Amino acid sequence: MVCTFSEACDESSARWPRRVFAGVIGPLLSVLLVGGVFADGWRAGVAKSNITPGQPMWMAGYGSRDRPAEGKLTDLWAKALVLEDADDRRAVLVTLDLVGISRDLSESICDEIGQRFGIDRTDVAINASHTHTGPVVGKNLGPLHYHVVPPPQQRLIEEYAARLRDEVVATVGRAIEDLQPCRLRHGTGEATFAVNRRENRPEALVPELRSENELAGPYDHRVPVLAIADESGQRKAVVFGYACHATVLSSYQWSGDYPGFAQAELERLDPGCQAMFWAGCGADQNPLPRRTVALAEHYGRRLAAAVEAVLLTQKMTELAPDLRTDYAEIPLELDSLPSRQALIRQTKSNNRFEKARAEMLLDRIDAGNPMSETYPYPIGTWVLGGDVRWVFLGGEVVVDYATRISEAAEGSTWVAGYSNDVMAYIPSRRVLREGGYEGGGSMVYYGLPTIWSPEIERDILNEVARQAKTP
Repeated sequence: MVCTFSEACDESSARWPRRVFAGVIGPLLSVLLVGGVFADGWRAGVAKSNITPGQPMWMAGYGSRDRPAEGKLTDLWAKALVLEDADDRRAVLVTLDLVGISRDLSESICDEIGQRFGIDRTDVAINASHTHTGPVVGKNLGPLHYHVVPPPQQRLIEEYAARLRDEVVATVGRAIEDLQPCRLRHGTGEATFAVNRRENRPEALVPELRSENELAGPYDHRVPVLAIADESGQRKAVVFGYACHATVLSSYQWSGDYPGFAQAELERLDPGCQAMFWAGCGADQNPLPRRTVALAEHYGRRLAAAVEAVLLTQKMTELAPDLRTDYAEIPLELDSLPSRQALIRQTKSNNRFEKARAEMLLDRIDAGNPMSETYPYPIGTWVLGGDVRWVFLGGEVVVDYATRISEAAEGSTWVAGYSNDVMAYIPSRRVLREGGYEGGGSMVYYGLPTIWSPEIERDILNEVARQAKTP
């Protein structure tokens, strides 16, 4: 079932306590399903909603934009997957064709999911594709829009965030209604269009470097795939990830960029299957070359082909119906904070983004919200079938984290960035030391007062390791 912002969906059955479903439908399925193949196994439900703005709005991702969107290339979607294991434990994955969401919006969504459906915050993961051709979402990337967006557009931004919250919660409710016995399998493919953007400059040289096999820098070309099929063998959902910025396009037309094209292609190839993309640790990775619709469609088809190759040619591993989740927000330390006098000096900067950040911070201080030396950084872990460990990290995470977390783990490990709160770039210690945009220059666009502490990588990896040891 698909809904849009302008449609009302019946959520009455979605509000039933989950034990009602388990107590009534579960025994019936045990009797009806031949041989009890799906009894006491996984159950899964999916739903999606069209979240394309219904009117011209300011777009997110590029500070150079000076007017609202002027059309639509593709629709934008919010999609939900609800998994339930043999012991009735549930987890919710929400994927969004958006640049990101802020902590307050994420908290509001998760609080409402908990109140309506009895699903704990620990059991919810929200991932943004980071498309740069979607709308501004609430307070995310505030300095890009502070004192730039006209008041009528600011009202549209606030209204959109409120509608998005309600739509995501309603979509989760419909996914719960859709729960049915399923099998889960996983595998890994490969797509090679992601390029380390710190190590391969200028962009114009990338085609030549690629042809000569001389591209530099770390990357992660893996394409993790989770396939979910019902009792008839029909694929109900395919969930896949990739570590690369969604920045092929920079136009004034709504689009999901290459992840949107990949999802649309998979759904075209397999009618009735919901395709869901999650963004990996691609903060320092770009799809190169770029800047044409033809390239966005091309990369989308390549990513879809990588997923299809796993589905059609690999012997995928079946996952036992066992689900474990963990979640924590750690106090991630910032470097030395600027003084009030320093902020006042920055309000006179010729850099309008630095000026906007300083004005935002001073407004908050004057409203009784002083700067903090730490940020509540979200880290979550799902373990599927005792075999796949899925780590969800907030912010724009560089590829070093995927490499180090995977190397330290046993079995299959998937690492998502852009999850639950996109508050800043998350550099490794190496990238922080090297500096540059990902190492610290980008902080101004997110509104944080300074760069991260040198201990950022240690603190994040310590919490990932702690969650890995949780039974």
